[in-house]
Amino acid sequence: MKTLNNFTKGIIKENPVLVLILGTCPTLATSTSVINALGMGAAATIVLLFSNILISALRKVIPDKVRIPCYIVLIAGLVTAVQMLVKAYLPDLDKALGIYLPLIVVNCIILGRAEMFANKNKVFDSAVDALGMGVGFTFALCLMATIREVFGSGTFCGIEIPVLIDNHVSILTMAPGGFFVFGLLIAAMNKFAKHKPKKTEFGCAGCPQAEICGKAGCGDVKEAAEND
Repeated sequence: MKTLNNFTKGIIKENPVLVLILGTCPTLATSTSVINALGMGAAATIVLLFSNILISALRKVIPDKVRIPCYIVLIAGLVTAVQMLVKAYLPDLDKALGIYLPLIVVNCIILGRAEMFANKNKVFDSAVDALGMGVGFTFALCLMATIREVFGSGTFCGIEIPVLIDNHVSILTMAPGGFFVFGLLIAAMNKFAKHKPKKTEFGCAGCPQAEICGKAGCGDVKEAAEND
């Protein structure tokens, strides 16, 4: 059950794009085409998987003070290897993704999972977490790309769709259209996944000045608010 939760949380509950709002730049830039979205999602998932595995395996060896630079070096090495493979075997995809492929090095999703999960958990759990987050990232990318390509270009995976090819909304393939679709998907995720932000209670208990003011200040503020 724990393994299943670690995997599924990245798809819906903690989707890195639609819930945690991470990896926004590659999401908006590469989601104009389903093929590009699949390529970016696959590349990021591979890097995320191996970086989580390596960081989890080395978590007791890497000194705490230099852990972030070490993470970046590991991730950069993996991204370089993935980029070389894509250049060798998928040159068209490499050209389409452009600068966003090497920029996986600084993708917040990968560095975030390294710091928040892989650094504290075993190798197997870290690998499952990486796969879940990777699938969630790819899912969000492909969902955005499907909407933008179908209605913005009138095609799907480069295949022309009758009627839509002559009546497409070109702005959806541009930056404003990307932000529009992105916002709609975030709203839908919040609605159907029932993701609600935690309420933060404010009061004297969490105030560092409570002992100095004798808790009188909070009462005054509350009274003033009620009078207004």
